[in-house]
Amino acid sequence: MQGKTDWTALGFIVACVLFTVYGQVAIKHQVSKMPPLPADLGAKAKHLFLAFSDPLILSGLASAFVAVAFWIMALSRGLELSYAYPFTSLSFLLVLGASAIFFGEALTLQKLLGVALIMIGIAVSTQSAN
Repeated sequence: MQGKTDWTALGFIVACVLFTVYGQVAIKHQVSKMPPLPADLGAKAKHLFLAFSDPLILSGLASAFVAVAFWIMALSRGLELSYAYPFTSLSFLLVLGASAIFFGEALTLQKLLGVALIMIGIAVSTQSAN
């Protein structure tokens, strides 16, 4: 992509990020309802089988697959990987917000500063590609 913004490709990246975030939130939501992972190997296998058969966890895994499909579509538009990939870091920002909203996780100064630095990095790296 030389000099001109491909809005369709960026839309595919946004969809990739949103599906990635949904998958993480859905899986966390269901896993937080489950008992802790047991120590016994057989019990671990049963625990994981139950997790992988849970509809919401399956939707999170399916969401990851859909995210990859959008990523493939974005890259097939001719975007440079070094331009496109930093946008996936937006998932850090969205997961941070979703974690606070849905799970009551703390928004500490360190977390906010870290995500701010990531966003600055995205802005700098994407401007250098144009």
